[in-house]
Amino acid sequence: MVPVLLGVLLVWYFYQKFTPEQWGEMKQHFSEANYYFLLLSVLLSLISHILRTHRWHLLLSPLGHHPKWYNSFFAVCVAYFMNLFIPKSGEVSRAVTLNQYENTPMEHSLGTIITERIIDLVFLLLFFGLAIVLNYSILIDYVSSVIPLYKLLLSLLLFTGLLAFFILWIRGSKNELAQRLRKFVSGLLQGMLSIKKVQAPGLFIVESLLIWGLYVASFYAATFALADTSNIGWEVIIITFVVGSFTFAFTNSGIGYYPLAVAGVMGLFGIALPLGNAFGWLIWTANIVSIIFFGLVALIALPIVNKK
Repeated sequence: MVPVLLGVLLVWYFYQKFTPEQWGEMKQHFSEANYYFLLLSVLLSLISHILRTHRWHLLLSPLGHHPKWYNSFFAVCVAYFMNLFIPKSGEVSRAVTLNQYENTPMEHSLGTIITERIIDLVFLLLFFGLAIVLNYSILIDYVSSVIPLYKLLLSLLLFTGLLAFFILWIRGSKNELAQRLRKFVSGLLQGMLSIKKVQAPGLFIVESLLIWGLYVASFYAATFALADTSNIGWEVIIITFVVGSFTFAFTNSGIGYYPLAVAGVMGLFGIALPLGNAFGWLIWTANIVSIIFFGLVALIALPIVNKK
């Protein structure tokens, strides 16, 4: 809950500085928005979830697991829902859901999910590289002002040190817990390496490209919700999409952070603060409402469709 509270405090701190005129402009943007484009944005995201489900099956198949499609899809929906409360808890919940309803070993599911996340990180970094090519100075200056470089390096060193200690401990210790973890990690590695045995590697690559293409298309569709953002250039779209994606990836689905980050980036391109904030809140709210809706539907439907 701490990240959520920090996000709420950040929103309060930022918006208390808004003038009545700025609040009036934001409210006007909300009232004039075309919400059908936000619905289209949500539908494109939903299609990406469907493709993600099928891509997950491609990773599970070499391990001898063939879960029912609806269970896997609902597990994906539950994962996004759980991420609202605890960052990255969705990965574990996906594995737990498939273990509960399909008896798929936790370590195998988690291994394949980790592989998926590594691939997603590669795509995000590729978009980050594209954003740098489009406008190096703006992106680097903005990221540096939000997340100082020394903090990123310190976090990376700390993570690397802890990971090295963990690996050395489970490899050398005869402790019962270490032995159990060693067996679990072995299963994780099997799941992660299942990508080498994917029977349709071409389809796997195409689906990965389509998933991220749909993410960009979803963001692009949302720009048409407001008349004043419908004509922004691709440079702005890509850079804003990248920064927004980072907030989703490293916080509780961008709670408090996403709208402010989007508005901040758009402001660097001369887009008025009330407009940037209105757009950020519209697209973030549409995504969160859909995540909550499909997550709750999945939680209700799972025990019903699996009732024996």
